[in-house]
Order: sequence, then structure tokens, then C-alpha cells
Amino acid sequence: MRRLMIAAAVILLSGCTTLQADKAPDWANMERPGLDVVTATERDLLNLPPPAGVIPAAVYGFRDLTGQYRESPNSNLSTAVSQGGGSMLIEALLQSGWFQPVEREGLQDLLTERRVARQLRNDMPGLVDARIILEGGITGYDRNLATGGFGASYFGLAGSETYIIDRVTVSLRAVNVTNGQVLSAVTTTKTIYSYELAGGLFRFVRNQRLLEVEGGYTYNEPRFLATQDAIRAAVIHLIVRGVGQNHWRPASDEAWDTPLIQSYRRAADDRQRSAQNS
Repeated sequence: MRRLMIAAAVILLSGCTTLQADKAPDWANMERPGLDVVTATERDLLNLPPPAGVIPAAVYGFRDLTGQYRESPNSNLSTAVSQGGGSMLIEALLQSGWFQPVEREGLQDLLTERRVARQLRNDMPGLVDARIILEGGITGYDRNLATGGFGASYFGLAGSETYIIDRVTVSLRAVNVTNGQVLSAVTTTKTIYSYELAGGLFRFVRNQRLLEVEGGYTYNEPRFLATQDAIRAAVIHLIVRGVGQNHWRPASDEAWDTPLIQSYRRAADDRQRSAQNS
């Protein structure tokens, strides 16, 4: 029994020393860069039915309005959520096929380039104007909404699992450029999961000979992807709500009765009924 325990400890410790001090990592065989993973929300966004007409839309900024920083001991100078909300929103608008974003965040760079090319004449000819402005931001980041886990130990052998649930909140609204009226507004949330599994062994194998082995695994859902998913969901709900309010319409009414659209409509209806009955 004692020999088996020592052998198990040696195997575990050898597995934790894959990168030796005198051996450089094999950079050539490491994971190559690529595109982001496809989430279920992104798939829904790409499968929306086409609109009757694509709407030019301007995004001047989609900032982090939470004021949240990463929890200690990571860093008090790093923000809890991504500061690239504007870029994520523009990508989601393009993926939807319902909006054609026009450049506004980098408008000064655009105008400078047009001057360099000597194409800027008579109030910027050819520059597309927007019919709506999309405003909003990342409005909330709540830590430790729920925490929990389970652990047990017996005769020096212990194991545990814990989880933490955070949540990011995104608000998005469409503004009519002509009269400044807010056409529609939505708020979406995305839950962020963190999970840890750990185990260890602590035992005297002989007199004054202590065996101690530890191992574990931790998974943290990427906050960037969670924020991006919340923005995509906000764009879908904004499109669905705007159709219901006759602000814009699909190319075909039959295409609007697809199971995908109906699921988002039911979600909005269920939330409204819940709010009215509370």
C-alpha cells in the first residue's frame, strides 16, 4: 500500500513538471491563432431572416459603464469587462444583416484620409448618413451572485469542487436621427461561470515521512466572450422588438414565423408578463 501511494505521487508530480527548466517550450507545436468560437447566440444572429431594407446605423461608442475593476489579487488597475464594446457591437450589427454600420468612432481618421486623397468637397460628398444611432453600453457586472461547492476528506485523502457565478449586463437602444426619438431599447444579461475541482493526499507513510500530493483543475468562462454574447443577444432582441413595433420589417412575413424568431418573441413576452404580474 505504501509503495502504491509513493508511485502515485511520483506519477502525479512528474506530470506537473512537463516544462523543465533546461528545456525550452516547443513554440512551433503550440496552438495556432484563429477565429473566435461560434456560440449559440452568434448562430441565431447569423440565421435571422433578411430585412426589407438594410438600415444605415451609427455607433459613436459603446462603453463600459460599470466602473468595475478586476477583483484582487489579480489587479486593481484592470477592468472587469472588455473596453471594446463598440467593436463588438459593430460586428454583431454586420452579422445580423439588418444594419449597415457607418464609421463614427474613427470619423476623424476617415476625414483625414479623405483630405489626403483630396476627395473632401462640398460638405463631404458621398459620405453615407445614418438613419438611426445605436447607443448604450455595458451597464453592469455583478460578482459572486452565487457561490457553492462540495468537499470531503477521509484519512488524509481530500477532494472538493467549487463554483462561482457572475453576470454581465448590456443595454442597447436605437435612436431616430431625424427627431431624436428612442425607437426601442433592450437590456440583456449573460451568466459567467467559474469552476474549480481540487484533490489532495496528506499522510505519513512511515515514521517522520510525510507524503503530500495536490492537484486540481480550474475553468473560468471568458468574460470577453460572455460580453460579446450579451451584445449579440441585445441586437437580436432589438431587431425582433423593432419589427413588433413597426419600426422596421422583414423581407417576408412568412420568414418571420420561424422557430428561431418565435423563441425570442416568447422570451420577450414571458418577461413582460412576469413584470406585469410581479
